[in-house]
Formats: sequence, structure tokens, C-alpha cells
Amino acid sequence: MMNKTFALIVLLFPFLVSAQVEYLLPEESEEHEGTWLQWPHNNLYGPWFIEDVEPTFILMTSALQSSESVHIVATDSTELVRIMNVLNGASIPMDNIDFFVHPTDDVWIRDNGPMFVYNQSNELTIIDWGFNGWGLDTPYANCDLIPQSIGSDINIPVLDLNGVVLEGGAIEHDGNGTMMATRSSITHSSRNPTLTEQQIEDSLTRYAGFTNFIWLDGVYGLEITDMHIDGFVKFADENTIVTMDSLDLVYWDVPSNDIGTLYAGTNANGSSYNFIYLPLTQNNVITTYNDNLGYKGSYVNYYIGNDVVLVPTYNDPMDASAISILQGFYIEKTVIGIDVRDLYAYGGMIHCITQQQPIDMNSSGIEGFETEDRKLVGVYDILGRPANLKVGTLQIYLYSDGSTEKVFLVE
Repeated sequence: MMNKTFALIVLLFPFLVSAQVEYLLPEESEEHEGTWLQWPHNNLYGPWFIEDVEPTFILMTSALQSSESVHIVATDSTELVRIMNVLNGASIPMDNIDFFVHPTDDVWIRDNGPMFVYNQSNELTIIDWGFNGWGLDTPYANCDLIPQSIGSDINIPVLDLNGVVLEGGAIEHDGNGTMMATRSSITHSSRNPTLTEQQIEDSLTRYAGFTNFIWLDGVYGLEITDMHIDGFVKFADENTIVTMDSLDLVYWDVPSNDIGTLYAGTNANGSSYNFIYLPLTQNNVITTYNDNLGYKGSYVNYYIGNDVVLVPTYNDPMDASAISILQGFYIEKTVIGIDVRDLYAYGGMIHCITQQQPIDMNSSGIEGFETEDRKLVGVYDILGRPANLKVGTLQIYLYSDGSTEKVFLVE
């Protein structure tokens, strides 16, 4: 698949690509090896955060694990054991779930996590863009290290591009060279004060394969992300954009000129896109603890897995309509609603807390056992309890670099 994609881009842009495109970011619906999650903890928001948002993570893990790996980042070994107990308590099969231990500040791995790309030999590489807490708005030092840590864990090379600040939720792309984004969340001085728009585009061309840029102005300071594109736009495939109708975009505070640019956008061939319009919620979102947030919810911030599409839901009359519309498009996948009411109170939805890892064309990528720099520091049973090495039992090994693996010892 990727060979065809590279060949197509080279054919369309021989004057541009041969000199500039070195890596290609696959579209989200391409086959995944797995999905990465940064599991919630109470270190930043206080004692209620796990209680508020962990149910959403449990539902997502359950929905994803049957068709792809789920890679969970726990902030410390105590949390690792607690998370394993929680998943076991929810009767979620653990065969496709593994764990990695690294300190995190928050849960929004879409923005701070690894961006997996292919080089021109179809080898996976992690792009480590800079992350500065959405313009120094929140603690970020731990999350900024996650791409490097994951690359070390799973033995995939990491390109250090911290000179360009870029959050994953700030871009949407069609898998065929076209990117859409808001300037307010990328080119603004809060992210990249020393870089021009052209310099940023050059980096995105070289390291993600984008050659056609649709820029919306966005609104700086409206909320913490400064209007991430993935709240109101998603490329369903190379020909189709999922968004809202113009009245709902106005409600979402999208400037009128941006609405026109969005609807008039063309792909790398100069062709217009087809559009699918999702509603907003009918009512303002009310959390499970009965707090009226005072604003409506978006269904556009969904996530495409291998066999499922996870859509944010809000216990709202429009939930069923959004699911039905998307099921009509993703006919070979199961569209599943995931209740995000309490997560939404903290500023995000489904796409914000996921990061896909595409399949490795050449190897599994994840390697186990001890090395000189990677020592076994803990052994747990499948329920997360400390255990001794035991033949004939499935166990979880915790290594000094924070990685884990499931092991079944035989004599």
C-alpha cells in the first residue's frame, strides 16, 4: 500500500517531491499495529480525575483490543499495577494489551505522543515534534519526552524535530499529500515564534509528506489548543471531509472566512472534496455528575481503528444520528459510541487521547528480554500482583527502561 502511495505522490509532484519528501505520514484509516493511550492519573487535576475520565479509557481499550494492540503508558509502576487490576476487573482480555511506564503530565497523547511515519524504504520512524503545553499553558516537561521514550521502548528510530512545535491534533490530512490546519495553533508565536509559515511547511513536506496546504486562520486564545482542527474537521479518506454545516461551524466560533476556505478546499490534484456533515449535540453537555458545561459537543473528534470507529457521545438525542451517519460511511467497520461527557469537561474527546501506530512493513518492532541497558526490575501476574518467575504461567515483565512484555515461560 505504501509503495503505491509514494509512487502516486512522485507522479503528481515530480518537481517537488524528489527533493523534499523523505517520510510519509499514513492516513489514520490505514492498518494499525496498535493504538497508544496515556492513562489518566491524579497528579495534575487532583483526586477526582481518574474517577471522572477512566471509564472512557476502559471503554476504548475494550473496543480496540480485539482488532489491534493497545499500548498503555502508565505514569509509574504503582499506577501500572492499578491499571492492570482495573482492566482485569472490567473483564477485558489482556492478550493484545501491553504497558509502558514513563512519567506523564496529562492524557492527550495525540498532541505530545509519537507520530509514526514511513521512510521511502517503508521503515517505521517516529517523528518527535516539539511540545510546549499548547503555548506554555500547562505543565509539559514529562509529556515532551514521551516520543523518545517510546522509540527506545519499541526499538524504532526517532527523529528529533523539537525545533518545530507541533501538536498532533493541530493537523488533519487526507493521506494523499493535503494537510488542513489552523494558523492559530501552529504558526502563532506561542508555538513557533522564530519560524515562518514556509519553513513550517517545508518541515511538514519533508517529514510528513504534505505538499498541499489548506490553512485556516483559526482563533488564538479561544481555548487551550487555540482551535485545533480535529475538533471540527476530519478527513474520512482522500476524497472526503467530515465536518459540520455552516451554522454549527459558526457556533464553534470558526471565522466566516475560514468556513469558506474549508468548503472550497481542494486536494493535491486540484479536485474538490466530498463532504459529510455531522451535527453538534442538541443540548449543552451535562457531565455524569450533573455539571452543565454550558456548551455543545462535537462528534467530529472520532478515531478510526482497524475494525471499529470510536465516536464521542454525550447522552444526547443527536448521539444516534451521528453514529448512524458515520456507520453509513464506514460500512466495513463497527461504529461505537464512547461516552466522553466527563472527559469533555477537561477539554478533549476521543481523537485527543489516541495515537495510532501503523503496521511495520519489515518487523514487529517491539523486542523483549534483557540487554545491557535494559534490565528486568519486576515480575507481575496477570492480575498485577508481584510474582516470582514461574514456568507455565503468563506473566508481565517490567524492565528498567519502563517497557513491559507478557511472557509465558516453558521448560
